[in-house]
Amino acid sequence: MPKLSVRNVSKSYPNGDSGATQVLDDISFDVHEEELLAILGPSGCGKTTLLKIVAGLLEPDEGKVFIDEKEVLPGHNRVGYIFQQESLFPWRTVKQNIEFGLEITNVDSAEMAARVEEIIEIVGMEGLEDHYPHEISGGQARKTEMARSLVVSPDILVADEALQNLDAQTRNYLQSEFLRVQDLTGSTILLVSHNVDEAVFMADRILVLSNKPASIIAEYKVDIPKPRIRTSQECLEYRSAILDVLRVEQEKAMSSSRLKQSAST
Repeated sequence: MPKLSVRNVSKSYPNGDSGATQVLDDISFDVHEEELLAILGPSGCGKTTLLKIVAGLLEPDEGKVFIDEKEVLPGHNRVGYIFQQESLFPWRTVKQNIEFGLEITNVDSAEMAARVEEIIEIVGMEGLEDHYPHEISGGQARKTEMARSLVVSPDILVADEALQNLDAQTRNYLQSEFLRVQDLTGSTILLVSHNVDEAVFMADRILVLSNKPASIIAEYKVDIPKPRIRTSQECLEYRSAILDVLRVEQEKAMSSSRLKQSAST
């Protein structure tokens, strides 16, 4: 039984011409329990919009989202979200940031203390509980955000370019940490990334989206045991195949842009 099902989701945004620009076009897919599904696609194709619909932060024009075969509506709280940009509260310590989601759901103090202590240990932030965001590294901030999302025990964790803007060494380390935490918590994860190597290293399955309006144009089951070796022949073969698909989409976008420029002159 799928943990998450997205069915026939489409979304458009108003544009400046009193019309609408379609971003998502009839997207359907499943994510199974404890699976890590990665979504790749050209910049601006609608990946973040899709995650926000899954998380209940946006309403689709058409289509539905199901968790455990039950439809969820905008505003639901069954998905934890790690945003593209760092979103820690600078006036709160690491521990206080992690506590935030429990505070707004009125978890009692004893349970809160136990859950926060457990998740801090899981993500490896022991000894940093009383530090403020400006006193920790970018990687530690990302681990704190992961802990804040997981401590409320969401059914699914969605991560929108969660490891961007980090140096390569830190990013590689956190990819492994993400997988370690997933293994310990049994989380189901939906990950958006622009980094093909990251997706191949982390994901059980990869979906590739087209240019806007986005639709699913390729799917890869990454049948390589974890932990993976980034430079293995198997990983390089997946990387090459996915980059070929993305290259075709980039060429289509460039061709379309040239045609529009020609038509306007």
